[in-house]
Amino acid sequence: MSRKILVTGGAGYIGSHTVVELINKGYEVVIADNLSNSHVSVVDAIEKITGIRPHFIKTELTDAGQTKAVFEAHKDLSGVIHFAALKAVGESVEKPLMYYHNNLFSLINILQCMQEYGVNNFVFSSSCTVYGQPEKLPVKESSPILPAMSPYGNTKQIAEEMIGDKASISDLKAVLLRYFNPIGAHHSALIGELPIGIPNNLVPFITQTAIGKREVLRVYGNDYDTPDGTCIRDYIHVVDLAKAHIVALERMFNNKNKKAVEVFNLGTGNGFSVLEVINAFEKSTGIKLNYVFAPRRAGDIVKIWADTTFANGELGWKAEKSLLEMVFSAWQWECHLKS
Repeated sequence: MSRKILVTGGAGYIGSHTVVELINKGYEVVIADNLSNSHVSVVDAIEKITGIRPHFIKTELTDAGQTKAVFEAHKDLSGVIHFAALKAVGESVEKPLMYYHNNLFSLINILQCMQEYGVNNFVFSSSCTVYGQPEKLPVKESSPILPAMSPYGNTKQIAEEMIGDKASISDLKAVLLRYFNPIGAHHSALIGELPIGIPNNLVPFITQTAIGKREVLRVYGNDYDTPDGTCIRDYIHVVDLAKAHIVALERMFNNKNKKAVEVFNLGTGNGFSVLEVINAFEKSTGIKLNYVFAPRRAGDIVKIWADTTFANGELGWKAEKSLLEMVFSAWQWECHLKS
């Protein structure tokens, strides 16, 4: 009997890549997604890649009754990977209550159902935004949690605290994965980042500009305290990131976790500026990008990259793909969408 895993937000960008990796490892997968920033066609693409169709439930996890119905329909779950959250920093500044409602109510409902149905293994999709603007780089898991720069970042800080509080009085085991900046797409080019409307993230904006969907790429801010004036991030390929979720799950299944709640940074350990990502895209594709500088964007952190020593050693996991591979895979995905 294969273990059954609930993946909330499993039709989304990181979720869909993680579902593929789970199926490839022999897990049975249930996707729960409200399709607010994803498409049901992603489930077809997952089936095409893996040869197996995951269970799919269109549901609203901020609703306690609908969340309970998912657990009631699948009483044999072994674990939950929770991706279902809104994630645009700029939008969260403009619509803070929407972010607090969506990101926290869904988590509360999931944790309550996990207790009720005796599901104790939880992988949480967290973010490097919990560190705020770090005083020291690279960022370690032990780095201080500074005031969040955005309501989105604050929802991740609060969520981590909620999980810790719940684990302290129950049998819950959790791994909190603090992502840096996921980019790229599956090598099949059948799934990738597919934002609805104008992209909030850099790489989809790059690929959409290159293919002609967008007239111009806006680079927000060129006067930051960085070598070329643009923000610096630690970009990680989405498949490398997805694989870490399976490692985290199996760590709990095999009772290798050393605490009820463990935290790991997921990045490459390298910081690249916005202009360096643009240059890498131009180099890997031979396409010249039309970009302009625009004013800074509220909520953006100046620079951040990970110290991945702990994740590499403790999880036995390491990001493998280079920046050139990351941006080229994103371009292949964009081309597939057009074809």
